[in-house]
Amino acid sequence: MTPIAEVEGRRLTLSNLEKVLYPATGTTKGEVLHYYAATAAEPLLAHLRDRPVSFLRYPDGPDGQRFFTKNPPPGTPSWVRITPVPHHDNEEAGQIVVGDLASLMWAANLVVEFHTPQWRAGAPGLADRLVFDLDPGAPATAVECCEVALWLRERLAADGLEAYGKTSGSKGLHLLVPLEPTPSARVSAYAKGLAVQAERELPDLVVHRMRRALRPRKVFVDFSQNAAAKTTATPYTLRAGAEPTVSAPVTWAEIQECRSPGDLVFLAGDMAERLARYGDLLGPLNEPDRGRSIPDTA
Repeated sequence: MTPIAEVEGRRLTLSNLEKVLYPATGTTKGEVLHYYAATAAEPLLAHLRDRPVSFLRYPDGPDGQRFFTKNPPPGTPSWVRITPVPHHDNEEAGQIVVGDLASLMWAANLVVEFHTPQWRAGAPGLADRLVFDLDPGAPATAVECCEVALWLRERLAADGLEAYGKTSGSKGLHLLVPLEPTPSARVSAYAKGLAVQAERELPDLVVHRMRRALRPRKVFVDFSQNAAAKTTATPYTLRAGAEPTVSAPVTWAEIQECRSPGDLVFLAGDMAERLARYGDLLGPLNEPDRGRSIPDTA
């Protein structure tokens, strides 16, 4: 019998709860739903609030089919919020906004990664966050990403901007900066300028171009996710991999003290203790009046 759950007055059908989604740890779909409901819901919802969501779906686990979608899936309940996000080829397009626990659990039941843009519903292309995705090219690892993150933190601070870090949930790091609402194109130009400067000052460590032939042994400072059409893994989302890794906020002390890639790998089972110890390290991103303006040039 397919379980029916009531969440905030909404009836949800939860399917295949015993299905193993993460083979390396034997983590089941039921355990994934428990993580989202009991551990991550409060901080995750704060970071999803008012942001159109894109889903990376992997219903058969990370070794099965994966597909990325911005469109509301077939069968989306009428009570799930959909916000207009016009595209150049579809002026009537819309995307889901996950604004409450019922919507979160409905989406999690589809087995998804949550990805969000740097802008909010109703203000597409007006970013209130800047993001850098630090992606290591083997044999570089998260250790080298941490070195680059520390350089970027100081460079951003010189412009009056405060950076916060999280793991990508894969190999690298994400840096996020709260901004006054700023056109995405201007944020992208500023971020690109810093990436170019990082490559110039750390030539043996950093590359700012995406071409894979340039990336071995270096950290790719990806500024492109600041474009209005791009998205980044939302804080606290699970990622599709062998283990249930989390895109987890980290302290600057953890970044500074990282000596091994495993130092910054966090699983779903680690997050309750981390939240109890630190709270939401990225909470300031959601605080009113926290955002600052970027300079005209990098």
